[in-house]
Amino acid sequence: MASIARYLSNLSNGKTVLWCYLLWWTSTVFHHFDPSPSLWINSLGISALIGVALILSVSGRNPVWSDRWQVFRLFAMPFCVSSFSSLIKGKGFWLVLSPSPRELAANVALCATFVLTVFLLRKARRSATA
Repeated sequence: MASIARYLSNLSNGKTVLWCYLLWWTSTVFHHFDPSPSLWINSLGISALIGVALILSVSGRNPVWSDRWQVFRLFAMPFCVSSFSSLIKGKGFWLVLSPSPRELAANVALCATFVLTVFLLRKARRSATA
């Protein structure tokens, strides 16, 4: 548990936003799950194609393969985007916002709770080192 708190207290603002994206995606998948194998296989295929392109675009002469988390993110993002768009198609979403007030409130609450947790852990870390 201490290692998770340490990780979160050192999380950059950018990665905090990425975690919020993942929480939003997870909640949306929970609310709109479709067991259709074709949806998930297509998302994996898109993830592979776009992930390789992203690796090539950020690598240049220095391979990025040594940073496992960056490689994971470069493949996970297209997977999440393609599956998200398939799951919400025709369901009245506005951008990424659900037409369901309950679902929208759950997504916002998840992200707000996460951001508040990161903020409080950062504050506690600063207090401990001061």
